[in-house]
Amino acid sequence: MPDTRGVIVVAARRRFATHGYDATSLRSIASDAGVDAALLIHYFGSKEALFISAVGLPTPLPDLFADVARLPRRRAAEALVRRYLEIADSEHSRNTMLALVRSAVSSEQAAGLLRRFLTEALLGAIAQRGGEEDQALRASLIAAQLVGIAMLRHVLRLPPLAEAGPDEVVALAAPAIERYLS
Repeated sequence: MPDTRGVIVVAARRRFATHGYDATSLRSIASDAGVDAALLIHYFGSKEALFISAVGLPTPLPDLFADVARLPRRRAAEALVRRYLEIADSEHSRNTMLALVRSAVSSEQAAGLLRRFLTEALLGAIAQRGGEEDQALRASLIAAQLVGIAMLRHVLRLPPLAEAGPDEVVALAAPAIERYLS
């Protein structure tokens, strides 16, 4: 017997990733999942609660960037870009990130989740490096560059960035990120 709740979450994650929060209806998710729309309310209570369940951030994300603070600057920049690409390029994580980015524009709930990801997982690891008094601003600029790369690769699918392999992106983006690290 299929896990109905799980099927709904997968369908919702895909739908939110492709259409954003506002353009996604419970009916469209139910249709994608092959279930009655009433089941979505039964399992989740509301569209907002389903959104949180579908695109909630995986818990180990902060661990992905945890050791960056201890790496030399060049290796830290490369690790940030490579690990971010691992998140943005993987099927499951990409849908989560795309849903958050697309929906953050119109939903405060999505904006809050994206802020949480950036603050806890990425900015926290970068800020641990210490140093410059403008470290938080530098960390925000790194986040802006990394989110921009993901947007161009997966939302706009801008060639040649969309077709570039991770090694190529790391080689070209890491020096820019390195300049922000102190």
